[in-house]
Amino acid sequence: MNAPLRRVGVVVMILFGLLFANLNWIQAYKADEYRTSDYNGRVQVAEYERPRGNIEAGGIALATSKATSGKLKYLRTYPGGAKYAHVLGYKPVNLGDTGIERVENDFLAGTSDALIANRIKDMFTGDKTGGGNVLLTISKRAQDTAYEQLRNNNNGVKKGAAIAIDPRTGAVQALVSMPSFDPSPLADHDTNKASAAYNRLEQDPDGPLKNRALSETLPPGSTFKIVVAAAALENGVGKNTQIPAGPSWTPPTSGTPIRNAAPSICPQSQVTLMDAVTHSCNTGFAQLGVKLGADTLKEKARQFGFEQDDLTVGQLGEGGLPVAASRTGDMQNPDGSTDPAALAQSSIGQNNVRMTPLEGALIAGTVANGGSQMRPYLVKQLLAPDRTTSYYTAKPRELRQPVNGTVAADLRQMMVSVVENGSGQKAQIRGYTVGGKTGTAQSGPNTPDHGWFIGFALDKNGTPVSAVCVMLEEAGSGGSAEAARIAGKIMQAAIADSGGR
Repeated sequence: MNAPLRRVGVVVMILFGLLFANLNWIQAYKADEYRTSDYNGRVQVAEYERPRGNIEAGGIALATSKATSGKLKYLRTYPGGAKYAHVLGYKPVNLGDTGIERVENDFLAGTSDALIANRIKDMFTGDKTGGGNVLLTISKRAQDTAYEQLRNNNNGVKKGAAIAIDPRTGAVQALVSMPSFDPSPLADHDTNKASAAYNRLEQDPDGPLKNRALSETLPPGSTFKIVVAAAALENGVGKNTQIPAGPSWTPPTSGTPIRNAAPSICPQSQVTLMDAVTHSCNTGFAQLGVKLGADTLKEKARQFGFEQDDLTVGQLGEGGLPVAASRTGDMQNPDGSTDPAALAQSSIGQNNVRMTPLEGALIAGTVANGGSQMRPYLVKQLLAPDRTTSYYTAKPRELRQPVNGTVAADLRQMMVSVVENGSGQKAQIRGYTVGGKTGTAQSGPNTPDHGWFIGFALDKNGTPVSAVCVMLEEAGSGGSAEAARIAGKIMQAAIADSGGR
């Protein structure tokens, strides 16, 4: 009997040892995580003891805290409703927070190291000083216009996105994803109601919780031709150089011909690069891309921002809303050699090329800004609870320089020609020079095409004032023209909000 008892004793001692080791590990390494967990009830109650700071744009509070008589003393509300949902996100009691609410949580909650003086003062006064305030770069007119125009677009499209930036600074002027949602029910103190609201949104087949402006990628169609044109300009092709075109062209090794969108587009055997961009000549760009080669195109796309996995949009130099990487995809045969058919399709923004609307706006902004691509940001300023002290003010920073000023100037002329003489005429704004590029991208064998437009507006002095990308998912015929019309309205609103300079 002694041997079995000894074995039991050894097992018990080992179990006690493991238990104490786990306890020490929790106390040493996991205590802070458990203390700050969203599921810690005491932390939740404490967090709602003080009003959360406002999130504002253009002097208007978009996220506020309202006093209640319940155990949780303040309720988060969103006066702007669905219009700003994909920027603000939401701050729920029992779900993970998202958007700027998550990115700037510590400052809004008053627990940031920057606000420690307020907490020390509260220890002596017994006050519950509210959290700090976050001021966004969003132009209220541009955001309102983007939301209303997308929601009531002339093609009846339910899904899409629009984003506008200031090309000179990278400040985000508008960011809308459709369909959207009202964040307020998700912040309800009745956690059963909040969970039910979330489940309805999460199960909606149209994906209202998706941020299509930042986190979704789709084939960009002919908007990608601006990247191909940039590569051509850097490799011996001028804007007036004749390039092969024609009504149809079949890539080597492929039995499938590439055609233009209409017989009237580029029927000549050769056209200038300027005309190829203006009239969106598929045959011209397919042949041009194959001549330039896959490595050249992929490298130029990378220089514009494709393949970037770590870009976020919030504060400059800090974490922010995550951005999906735009991709050029595979253009090779199984043996590693270039597949001319895949390369030709990629050169017109099809095959495996995928792009976010933000990347589209950055491409347009780069061209407008003389080749300098500015780092996009959403947070303009962080203000103390009493608004007397600024803890952060954005200072614009260049992200990269994909092209030099000469190439940017040529691209700018070609994109202006698209709006003045080609498929982007609906983007025109009286008194401003507008450039752009439409894109029609196949979405599948039995589904309507996506409609794209990327573009920019310059004032009378040639200064860029706004750059935009509008994407209408499965918009069908005329989708790119409608995207151009919406883009013009958004840029016009951004200009008006800035004083019409």
